[in-house]
Amino acid sequence: MTKTVDIAALANVLQEAAYKEILPRFRNLGSGDVRMKSEAIDLVTEADEAAERLIKARVAEFAPDALFVGEETVAAEPELLYKIADADLAIIVDPIDGTFNYAAGLSLFGVMASVVSKGETIAGIIYDPLGNDWVIAEKGSGAWFCRADGTQDRLACAASVSLENLVGCASTTYYAQDDRRLVMGNMSKVRIATSYRCAAHEYRGFAAGHFHFLMYQKLMPWDHLAGTLIAQEAGAYAARFDGSPYLPQHVDGGLLLAPDRDTWEELRREVFTV
Repeated sequence: MTKTVDIAALANVLQEAAYKEILPRFRNLGSGDVRMKSEAIDLVTEADEAAERLIKARVAEFAPDALFVGEETVAAEPELLYKIADADLAIIVDPIDGTFNYAAGLSLFGVMASVVSKGETIAGIIYDPLGNDWVIAEKGSGAWFCRADGTQDRLACAASVSLENLVGCASTTYYAQDDRRLVMGNMSKVRIATSYRCAAHEYRGFAAGHFHFLMYQKLMPWDHLAGTLIAQEAGAYAARFDGSPYLPQHVDGGLLLAPDRDTWEELRREVFTV
């Protein structure tokens, strides 16, 4: 039997973390509050760590048996990544997605959580602290834009258009240099290809019908599980570059999302093949 959690409770926890730990530090970080992890564009702040501690503590209260996998926790305990696929119930959290933006005082950042049961993503939440609203999906129940006043709207991906009119987001950071040069040249075939440096807002925009495609290479679960489920529940086609499904245990293989399989195939062939 698939295990789950109270999605409303999880959504409220993300809001609490933002209110108590993230928003008070926004544009108020001191010089010692921001640190580099793997490289200059990979940062962690005091807000990331404090928000994750709060979320972890709250999750332990209403889902004590769940495996908790947070981006900052995994930095200290990498073996947690390999436990997701076999967990009866796992809650995977990105306390601040778009940390580079957040640390720079830019407003494109979000808080994300996904719920995985026996190797399947069954729920996803993306919270926007500044807008104080959520995009939420439970598997088989559609994707929804939820406001703090309780009102909500169902989300639907955009209809596809011709290749030269497609608008989307693509992260080329982890391509090898020659491959990146090729892909960036290929992106001239579409109308707009950009990057918000924040998967949370890219997925929100895609699921709401504002983009036609998203492309990523590095697939850390806290960055993509919630958004991919939300996009699929909004009608999108999503797969890794080789056409296989994207699963919670995957950390590579690339990921491409489009309104339908035909558009996915065209983008893969014309733009993202290396």
